[in-house]
This record gives sequence, structure tokens and C-alpha cells, in this order.
Amino acid sequence: MAVLEFKPDAPVVSEHGSAVSIKNVLYATDFSATSESAFPYASAICRRFGSTLHVVHVLSDANIYLMTGGIDYVTVGAIYDDAYLLAQEKVEQLSARLGSIPYRSYIRHGSVCTNLKEIVAEKAIDLIVVGTHGRTGMGKLLLGSVAENILRHATCPVLTVGPNVRGRARLPEMITQGREVAPVELELRNILYATNLTVDSKVVAPVAVSLAEEFGAAFTLMHVFEHYPDLSAKPGPIEAAVEQLHSLVPKDAGVAYPPEVVMEFGSAPKCIVKTAVEREADLIVLGSRPAGLTGHLPWSTVHEVAAYAPCPVLTVPA
Repeated sequence: MAVLEFKPDAPVVSEHGSAVSIKNVLYATDFSATSESAFPYASAICRRFGSTLHVVHVLSDANIYLMTGGIDYVTVGAIYDDAYLLAQEKVEQLSARLGSIPYRSYIRHGSVCTNLKEIVAEKAIDLIVVGTHGRTGMGKLLLGSVAENILRHATCPVLTVGPNVRGRARLPEMITQGREVAPVELELRNILYATNLTVDSKVVAPVAVSLAEEFGAAFTLMHVFEHYPDLSAKPGPIEAAVEQLHSLVPKDAGVAYPPEVVMEFGSAPKCIVKTAVEREADLIVLGSRPAGLTGHLPWSTVHEVAAYAPCPVLTVPA
């Protein structure tokens, strides 16, 4: 179930008086450049909402050998010890850049997804932030596979930051007294919510709406017709879809601008990415279902959008 909910009567959870509650953010990293690109978003979100950042690195058998550069150790135990010390050093370097942001760090061993699932449950994680290198299909490297598994199995929203994030949506590091620190402010000026209008959209849409309220962002609702041989039927599918999209935003919603509706025809992932580029979106919001269940946007669509989007993508389980 989505945990980023708009709660009119909720207590203030950040210095901004936000009704969007994000208390615990998990940042999963393998210390690569891909993971590094997601770090500013994790830390900026924590600054915005007064969240605690949980920095997690998992020593899988594969990345232990990658981190040690193939050094010929006598025992696996020696390799693990060396990799653990190296990971600890890198986590400390990340933590030093957080300034006043409260944080906890974890170095685990084993399956990435299994360990993340345990931490999500133990620490009541509200949001996972992860980088993805943008590859899909058979050409995926380790992190791409991990990011995909996180998206498939996460029980809380996941923010993915891909290699095509650019322009205003790409958060830079700030330099203070000669060292990098987390950016102070997170700005979302344009939010794009794409849905295939299943019943689950009633769960995911409030998350997108509440974020638009929180940031005073322009808000676009989008639906893509991938199969449209009967568009001339009565009542018209297009008119019905437009009405459904408008119904997802309560009349008393405190959005700064009237929501816009976009209807596209063709490949859903390509249309979503194209619209995000055209509208200079700072965030794309998508709904998903746990692995093994049907409904909502197909996993192929979610993965492709996350891989090629020009801005971060927030995937909300429903």
C-alpha cells in the first residue's frame, strides 16, 4: 500500500509544514556512478521532509569480487573482510556529505532484495531511492538487474534515477567549504502522472496529487491508448478516459494550477517519456503491482520509463 498520502489532519512532519509524510528514506548503493547520481535526491528529500536517511550497501558474492578488483586472496573470508572494510570506508564518505541530515548505515551480506526487504520492514521505510544505468533486456548489468528486482518486489514507493535525467530535473551537488554536501532544496515544478485507469489508480493518484500540492507544481494526468481500433465507438473511449482522469483529482484539492489532461496513442513507455520531455517534467509518477499480480501498468512499461525518463520516476505499489 502507498505510504505517501495526503492527510489534511496529519501532524506537521517537516519544517515546511508538509502533510506528506516521508519519515524514513532508504538509499541503496553499490558505490558506482549510477548509484552516485541518486544520492542527491535521497538527501534532498530528507532535507525537505525532515526524514532519516538509511544508507544501505549489500555485499553480494558478485560485487565482493568486483570491489576487490580480482585480488587473489587465499580464502573467501579474507575477500569478504577486505570488501567489508572498503564498503565501510565508502559509507563513511557518503555520510560525511549529509551535514545535519540524520542517518543510519547498514552493510549487509547476501541477496540485495532480501536484505532491503528486511530493512524496509524493520525500519518502517517510506521510500526507496535507487539509481539505474538505463539498460533493459538481456544487456543489463548487475545494478540494472537489482533496480528491476527492487521495483518488482518493493512494498513501498521507489524513486529511480536513470542516466537520462537532465536539465532542471538533475540535482547537482553543492560545494561548501571545499567539500560536497547534499543539496538543500528539492523543487518539483512539473509532475506527470501516467495511468492505464485501472481501479488501482485511485490508490496512486492521491500520491501524485499530494506531491503537486506540496510543491505547488503544475500537474499533468496522462493516459495512453496502445490499442485503439474502436475509438469511434459510442460512448467514446477518449471522452470516457478524459472524464476518468479528471475524477482522480478531488474538486477541493489544493493544487496550484488546474490539472491538464494528455491523451496519447501508441507505445505507452515511448509516449510517457516523450511527454515528460515536452513538458519538462521534474517527476513521473507511475503505479505498479507486486510481482506475480496483474493490473496497472505492465512491468515492461514501468521498466522502460524508469530506464529512459528525463527525470526521476516515482513508482507506487498499489
